[in-house]
Amino acid sequence: MDWMTWYDALEKPGWTPLPSTIGLIWQILYPIIIATFGFVFVQAFRGKVPWLVALPFAINLVANLIFTPIEFGLRNLPLATVDILIVWSTIIWSAVAIWTHYRWVAVAQLPYFVWVSLATTLQLSITWMNWGK
Repeated sequence: MDWMTWYDALEKPGWTPLPSTIGLIWQILYPIIIATFGFVFVQAFRGKVPWLVALPFAINLVANLIFTPIEFGLRNLPLATVDILIVWSTIIWSAVAIWTHYRWVAVAQLPYFVWVSLATTLQLSITWMNWGK
């Protein structure tokens, strides 16, 4: 079965956004992520911020990129839940790490944090509702 048929067959809370809504939100967030994360990495390469400041951004980027293959490729809900918790926590870590250097980058993470907070709650709910099935 294809990934969409699999996803549609999962039990989900009634407040689950439509896949098209999820896609639209990511289309808005990815440019923010690219601009702010790119800025941080450039500043780290230039020596303007320590590499330890860029570390949570790098971890977040990797965790964000592997979520879809874990969730829809492996169809592993528990592992996807762990992954999204890493994404969520590294957004907080990133904002704290960059705050003293470039506050605007930390503030720009707010929409990303809000969305991933909702997505994390959704992922936890879906995993719980489908545990053992």
